[in-house]
Amino acid sequence: METQSDTLVRHDLMETLVSARRRTDELFAVVKPDSLYQRPIAERHRIVFYIGHLEAFDWNLLSERVLNLKTLNPELDRLFAFGIDPIGGGLPKDQPSDWPAMSKVREYVERVRNVLDDKLTEVMSDSADREFDGFPLSTLLNVAIEHRLMHAETLAYMLHQMPLAQKILQRERLNLGSTSVVPNSIDIPAGQVTVGLARSNGQFGWDNEFELQTLAVPSFAVDQYKVTNRQYLDFIADGGYSTREFWQHGEDDRDWEWKSEQQISHPAFWHHNGNDWIYRTMFEDVPLPLDWPVYVSQAEAKAFAKWAGKSLPTEAEWQRAAYATQSGEERTYPWGAEVPSQKFGNFDFRGWSPAPVNAFPDSRSSFGVEGMVGNGWEWTASEFSPFPGFEPFPFYRGYSADFFDGKHFVMKGGSARTAACMLRRSFRNWFQSHYQYMYAGFRCVTR
Repeated sequence: METQSDTLVRHDLMETLVSARRRTDELFAVVKPDSLYQRPIAERHRIVFYIGHLEAFDWNLLSERVLNLKTLNPELDRLFAFGIDPIGGGLPKDQPSDWPAMSKVREYVERVRNVLDDKLTEVMSDSADREFDGFPLSTLLNVAIEHRLMHAETLAYMLHQMPLAQKILQRERLNLGSTSVVPNSIDIPAGQVTVGLARSNGQFGWDNEFELQTLAVPSFAVDQYKVTNRQYLDFIADGGYSTREFWQHGEDDRDWEWKSEQQISHPAFWHHNGNDWIYRTMFEDVPLPLDWPVYVSQAEAKAFAKWAGKSLPTEAEWQRAAYATQSGEERTYPWGAEVPSQKFGNFDFRGWSPAPVNAFPDSRSSFGVEGMVGNGWEWTASEFSPFPGFEPFPFYRGYSADFFDGKHFVMKGGSARTAACMLRRSFRNWFQSHYQYMYAGFRCVTR
């Protein structure tokens, strides 16, 4: 029997969905109207697609399954249904003229929102305890919310690559720090760590977060801070991009071939101005902030780690450094149980740019590792694969399963543009190893 508390949770989720819509609307408003048909990243759709996609996803998820509604516009429901996996199957070849006029897209968005909101209000007024595909309505609403908030982050990656002239510029106060970062390594003793989420606890999670498991982790040492732009400059200066051995891993030469074929010689967020390195923030070019975390692909992170005589952490090692304690208990967040706030890190859309890697001493884990949540996702060496007991969501079967292919790798933590709800301990992000445009850095380990 559903309780009054359950009903309140569902109404809170509707408010959260409306708030998430505002977040993505504000993001699209960064782009000048005459640039909404641009494709800032070659492997992605044009921006216009994502304006329609967010509503099409909600409609396709909820309309028939929950609300018993027939389609409003089958052509647009299909057109905006699916995105593209970066580097997944060749570059898209569509032209701006292949897409509907923006007025038609906006009309579709408004109509979908109005119909969904009216019908969801009716469903929520019903006190009956109902499930859809075996899941409560709250799960489906969380899927809609977090899907949108994920796009609020990944769309920022796209907009970041647009020429400044195509954006409506905003003023941002950059945190450049006052004291230089001194790299340090912290010993993590052998012990256990849990990864994943137990279905029995009733907490929302994506299908790849289940089922909870406990793993034994041998002792290792981990960088106290994320690797900085300053440290990465040393790698470049020492021939990091021209030394083949740093990019080879056993018999695997794919990273070197990718780097060479694409003529990659530095992080995607950097460019030269004469002899100086310049960093492209969302709204301006600035001299390279040396103590910010470097944002790179996993292939670049692995090459740096090999150069340094270290490795990337496994997902379990990262999890233990972040959440485990000497006593054997695990924390909700690296710093403890207190809910995420500004003193603990750079996350939840509080800014656009990174901060120095030592800017959040209150974020320290039990072992003293800093900045593990926010300020840039962190690459791990672990392939994105299912946990024992994995079951795909029946209403979104391809969300995770399509990427269990040995080409995608787990990222943990979060960035400045990661919503607070996705800072939970069990959340897993993933990308292909040759994709450069995420807000993703790394730290190294020695074993």
